[in-house]
Amino acid sequence: MIAAIVRTAMVSLRRDRGALLLSFILPVVFFSIFAVIFGGRHDTTPKVTVLVVDEDRSRISQRLVQGLEREGALVVKTRPAPVKGAEQPEYTAPTAEAAVKAGTAPVALIIPHGFGASPISFGTAGADRPSIQLLEDSSDVVAPQMIVGLLEKVAMTSMPDQMAERGSKYLDQFVGGLTREQHDKLDQSLRYLRERQESGAAAPDSGNGGIIAVTARAVVGEDKNNPMVSFYAAAIGVMFLLFTASGAAGALLDEVENGTLDRVLSSRVTMTTLLLGKLTFNALLAFAQLVVMFLWGWAVFRLDFWSHIPGFVIMGVCTACAVAAFGMLLASVCRTRAQLGALSTLVILVMSSIGGSMFPRFLMPEAMQKAGLLTINAWAIDGFTKIFWRDEPVFHLWPQVLVLVGIAIVLFAIARRLARRWEYT
Repeated sequence: MIAAIVRTAMVSLRRDRGALLLSFILPVVFFSIFAVIFGGRHDTTPKVTVLVVDEDRSRISQRLVQGLEREGALVVKTRPAPVKGAEQPEYTAPTAEAAVKAGTAPVALIIPHGFGASPISFGTAGADRPSIQLLEDSSDVVAPQMIVGLLEKVAMTSMPDQMAERGSKYLDQFVGGLTREQHDKLDQSLRYLRERQESGAAAPDSGNGGIIAVTARAVVGEDKNNPMVSFYAAAIGVMFLLFTASGAAGALLDEVENGTLDRVLSSRVTMTTLLLGKLTFNALLAFAQLVVMFLWGWAVFRLDFWSHIPGFVIMGVCTACAVAAFGMLLASVCRTRAQLGALSTLVILVMSSIGGSMFPRFLMPEAMQKAGLLTINAWAIDGFTKIFWRDEPVFHLWPQVLVLVGIAIVLFAIARRLARRWEYT
């Protein structure tokens, strides 16, 4: 009897292709996505982009910059990318700060004037020890810590002679000085280190830290009450909008099954009018959900909502139209509610995982970040981030608006084409 029950259940599962799809394909797809993100493969480990401004222009500061450029985990940029083939001027402190605010890089390093005169010290920063400024985007908690650690490493490997020279000064100051013979021997060692450095030979690594003074300052998110709430409101909100839109669009399949669609089309209502009406309703429903989500963030988590109303409305309407068209497309592709449930779950979860709704895209490998741009999630989250996180003006939203509106138009056109089958049945 047990064997018969098991056999019957297996036959039912095989006939329900949607359940079969969710049972086996979806876990494999999700495993593959997160294995790429967290698998630790060297070719998928995301590099940290850092903007470097060398105000000192000394031999020592240039050696430090060159050492940072040799680090495989960093992408060091001293100037913006060329525009129409023309090389751009090097970053300055103001332009580097503006670039971090715009999201070009999570971190910028400003090497101040006078750094080369006293680059190494084991005390606190002061008049005789200029401090390197680290400008950070506080939404990325990993990059600043990584940069500070690599900065210490590069200092030890690129400036060993400076470390030895500073150590001898401390020895003179606190121990009572060296003999003439010891000074001569130390000078000989310093000359050897400088010759090795000039020839490009690597210096031995060391485990000591705190040899370079670094002053960190958050230039993005420093005045936010609860800075990451806006990101998660957009990320989670868009994912559930997709589920809601696909579910609401499924009403079209219900009308097909119970014969309501035929009666509607026999009246003066055309298929185009019907689909536009359902698209409008689904878009309004999605926009209402976004409003509730962000109002809850304002009331409970102190999200700065009211000062960003224009940008929110623009991004909310565009996102709602895109997800509504996405739902209409899924409903037009599927034959039954069961197919719609299985397909929508698979597609939406995959889109959300690579589009940034489950894990921030800026922490993903570069290939995954580019793949995320194929999703509605990524463009919507980027737009809401510009508004609520970076406080950018509304006209900076034009790339996200164009893409989301374009997605809505294209998906609706495809859905309308696929819906022709109901007009001739």
